[in-house]
Amino acid sequence: MQVSDILSQKGAAIHQIGPDATVFDAISLMSEKNVGALLVMTGGRLQGIISERDYRNKVILKGRMSKQTPVKTIMTRDVFCVTPEETLENCMAIMTSKKIRHLPVMTKDTVVGVISIGDLVKAMIDKQQVEIKNLKHYIAGTYPA
Repeated sequence: MQVSDILSQKGAAIHQIGPDATVFDAISLMSEKNVGALLVMTGGRLQGIISERDYRNKVILKGRMSKQTPVKTIMTRDVFCVTPEETLENCMAIMTSKKIRHLPVMTKDTVVGVISIGDLVKAMIDKQQVEIKNLKHYIAGTYPA
């Protein structure tokens, strides 16, 4: 299974914000969209990512004010990305080793979607359920021809 399979099921919606927006605006948008991170984009180009973790570590714990702090001040600039052809196992390995929860999906320099750790877990569970069903049919001798 590949990242493209997840995007075809969940859609390729990209929730984004500009680097000059306030952190308060970013957190409000995350709440409205029920997501844990936003891509920081300028003119269709990926500049960084801002997550709930960035808010916690770089605003709350540093005593900054979210209505006055621009996103570019706290965003993560070095963003790990994958292609639509990447396997779910490799994505899981990247997220685990880098301790991140969101991966932008890129085709050349264009963002075509975002996958989360939750998307990966759901896809892997769905895949396992299909495999279990097929094994049960095989063992029972009722495997469809």
